[in-house]
Amino acid sequence: MSDSGLLVIGDVVTDVVALHGTPVMPGTDTAADIVLRPGGSGANTAAWAAHLGADVHLLARLGYDSSEWHTTELVKTGVQPHVRVDPDHPTAVVISMVDQTGERSMLTNRGAGGRISADDWDPGLLDGVRHLHLSGYTLFADGGLGLARMAMAAAAAAGVSISVDPASTGPLRDFGVDRFFAETTLAGLIIPNLDEALLLTGASTPAQAATSLSERYGMAVVKLGSQGAVAARDGKVVATAAGVPAEVVDSTGAGDAFAAGFMTALLDGFSEEAALQAGCRAGAECVALVGGRPRYGLDLNLLYPIHTD
Repeated sequence: MSDSGLLVIGDVVTDVVALHGTPVMPGTDTAADIVLRPGGSGANTAAWAAHLGADVHLLARLGYDSSEWHTTELVKTGVQPHVRVDPDHPTAVVISMVDQTGERSMLTNRGAGGRISADDWDPGLLDGVRHLHLSGYTLFADGGLGLARMAMAAAAAAGVSISVDPASTGPLRDFGVDRFFAETTLAGLIIPNLDEALLLTGASTPAQAATSLSERYGMAVVKLGSQGAVAARDGKVVATAAGVPAEVVDSTGAGDAFAAGFMTALLDGFSEEAALQAGCRAGAECVALVGGRPRYGLDLNLLYPIHTD
């Protein structure tokens, strides 16, 4: 579909997903269905974008324990991985506990992913790339922050557009809102979820948050989960989309899938409204699966139907 190069910088994670039908009780066993899945916000976004037809490259750092598996999984979804294997640290691990509503709680060890740095950058990564997408998790360690600065500066100098996903309210709050704004000033698009958008702006509604962020970045898309999404450009709401009904099995990666659907459609020349709808379809498809990646061979027309006027 898209012949526009997309470079994602972000994390690759080994997800241990535990689906439990009853509350987790301390000091005893709780029955659960437990599966191992490849994950990570950056890698999930790259995988969904590749699955939707984009030419996608991913810059990440893997650990000594599972690099071959993760690289193979990325290639299977169509992603072109650019990874360095850390000989001293394992790949990042997230234990995701998912309750019967699909809501998740996570325990995180960033492992090798937290040690990505400017040493991992190669200017050739921007060859053929139209858009750089940065996972906010990259910013939250000193090495990753240096990489983010270098990559965004190189992209801006090359005329490559830039987007950022703030990633998570906890690390974002610890990092600091003003500092986050200062470090992402070169981005022209921000794609937060509602909690992140409200934290960044102090707004009381999604529309207010989107317009406020768009005044700073140029364009902002606020993800609203099952309620859809809202997009603003230069201080004005330009599009909204309703959520797509879905049977929620696991919400892991839904926001990453949304971002991929939105960016892929926008890079293909679709309107903001059509891009929001593409993002919502991808997010809905994701929550119906266990884990944050698309299944191999998924019908693209379910997510990204051919546009007709």
